Amino acid sequence: MSTFRDNIYQLYTGRSRRAVWFRYSLLLFDLATVLYFIVSTPLPASPLSSILHGFFAVVIFCDLAARFWIAPKKAHYVSRVYVLADIAVLASFVLNPFVAMNLEFLRILRGLRLGHSEYLLNDLRRDWRFFREHEDALVASLNLIVFVFVTSAGVYTLFSGGRTGVEAYIDALYFTVTTLTTTGYGDITPTTPIGKMISVLIMIVGVSLFLNLARAIFLPAKVTYLCETCGLSRHDPDSVHCKHCGAPLAIETKGLG
Repeated sequence: MSTFRDNIYQLYTGRSRRAVWFRYSLLLFDLATVLYFIVSTPLPASPLSSILHGFFAVVIFCDLAARFWIAPKKAHYVSRVYVLADIAVLASFVLNPFVAMNLEFLRILRGLRLGHSEYLLNDLRRDWRFFREHEDALVASLNLIVFVFVTSAGVYTLFSGGRTGVEAYIDALYFTVTTLTTTGYGDITPTTPIGKMISVLIMIVGVSLFLNLARAIFLPAKVTYLCETCGLSRHDPDSVHCKHCGAPLAIETKGLG
């Protein structure tokens, strides 16, 4: 059993090509599930969708269980944002048939794993120069996109007034984006106290995420370079000393050309 656990641990954390391709395969699966959950939200249930939901639930559960099994600090691992998101996704599969509220909108939270998996991020930094140079902007974009579609699905589920289908979902997406950007055209407005409080929450969180994305795009980006003395991993591109401990750094630069 320990040998099997070691093999699983190497797949999730190792540097071999097999481990890297395994993590890239999980990335493709995560992308596929998020896209499917977004597209399927306004569509009626069918036997095929039930089969796909069951398949996704089993794979997500196995992935979560394997990560928990190999985690050295299990309590710390469970407290991470993307782990809590996975638990919410699994809860939506299990509880949805037994509760009055449709919990399918929670499944889009699976997208949070895309920007918070430590070893996958290391793979992307190592293998893709574009990701290294634009990591902050890409992660900020992902967080904003996940927020928009989770919120849109939630608005569609809770405040559509019984309307279903693609048109109602587009209205929910339209309301979310206009509220987030504080545009507020006024053609779709909340009429209940709960709806108004949700609108306030969308504005506060959405604007914060939007400003974080703007900061990542327009301010000088940090680069990933591990300080061997204190372990600080994010530095200014032209840093020659660590701001935390003062140790010399050897960050690779393009030069002056």
